[in-house]
Amino acid sequence: VQLQASGGGLVQPGGSLRLSCAVSASIFSIYTWGWHRQAPGKQRELVASIDNSGSTTYHDSVKGRFTISRDNAKKTVYLQMNSLNLEDTAVYYCNSLFGGKPRYDNWGQGTEVTVSS
Repeated sequence: VQLQASGGGLVQPGGSLRLSCAVSASIFSIYTWGWHRQAPGKQRELVASIDNSGSTTYHDSVKGRFTISRDNAKKTVYLQMNSLNLEDTAVYYCNSLFGGKPRYDNWGQGTEVTVSS
């Protein structure tokens, strides 16, 4: 399985970015998918998830600012990030979730988001 995250970059506080994660897996549509992030010196954390019915969950720190979505036909997961702040700076990864934990060991390269003025 390959998880190819893209769309990161440098953005000013208050700005927006849309991340995409293209998944090469035989099974996509029935799985729950999540976006995780790892900031420098911190552990990786789950910021948003979406199950196969479209139900979503969000970390408290991103509620109201981030929106996760999926396109089963394209096997792609998206993360729309608005009102970005300095604390959102991190490398962002996607992964499937099973029992609330990452399904795959291979996280891919991730995509780096830097929020800076």
